[in-house]
Amino acid sequence: MADSPSSSKEESVQLIKKFGAYLTLKMSNLFSISIDNLSSRSLGTVAGVAIALVLTWRLLRTPAVPQRRQPKRQGPSTSSSGVNTHSSTAVISSADDSRAQYVIDEFFQPVKPTLAQIVRQKLSDGRKVTCRLVGVVLEETTPEELQKHATVRSSVLEVLLEITKFCDLYLMERIVDDESGERVLLALEEAGIFTSAGLVKDKVLFCSTEIGRTSFVRQLEPDWHIDSNPEIITQLSRFIKHQLHISSSRSECTASNVYSSRNLEQFFGFQDRS
Repeated sequence: MADSPSSSKEESVQLIKKFGAYLTLKMSNLFSISIDNLSSRSLGTVAGVAIALVLTWRLLRTPAVPQRRQPKRQGPSTSSSGVNTHSSTAVISSADDSRAQYVIDEFFQPVKPTLAQIVRQKLSDGRKVTCRLVGVVLEETTPEELQKHATVRSSVLEVLLEITKFCDLYLMERIVDDESGERVLLALEEAGIFTSAGLVKDKVLFCSTEIGRTSFVRQLEPDWHIDSNPEIITQLSRFIKHQLHISSSRSECTASNVYSSRNLEQFFGFQDRS
């Protein structure tokens, strides 16, 4: 018959006591010898005793792994109480599974990227961007409207701020008269683009013809050009690496390097985030 856990424990205690008495005797004999009379054999004995103490201490610290008790098998019950117990257990198990699945889904839910990350990803790490003002940054859709007023679209400001953080941005537009250019610069300044966005007035370019604007873009050689004129987009598709066509109506891309969006914010997913 196997020994009970209590008897095994008593035997272990008695063994430890005997070993402790033996160590005490040895240590008293060793320390009774003066330091000058210690031989190499005595030093070896001291080292052996120390090692034995460490091993014994580690052995005693190791907890015994208790054996798991096997649950008793119960015969199937045909009573209604057994059916109810099984049903309630299934409901609890299902609720626990649902809570666990919810926690897992929340933990592995993808982190929503920031606007700065989206802008950098969309622009493919481009370092220079040229952008038309009318129909993209301004509410006005034609240069003729700039003779009366110029209004910066408030929803585009944060996108421009992120672009200027890591891109060299140039804004440009065709104007009918010099007063229109002054009106545009004043509107940009009042919107805070020259302060919060880090843009300077020297990077706002004006010309009198669409050909002149096309020439600006080709001379600057940007990684991206943003425009609302489909003709200029087509003309520049052979020279510019990437282009974004801003159009209120759904338009077909004229080339593989041309993208289309209703506005600048939608292209960067900013409207969906607000």
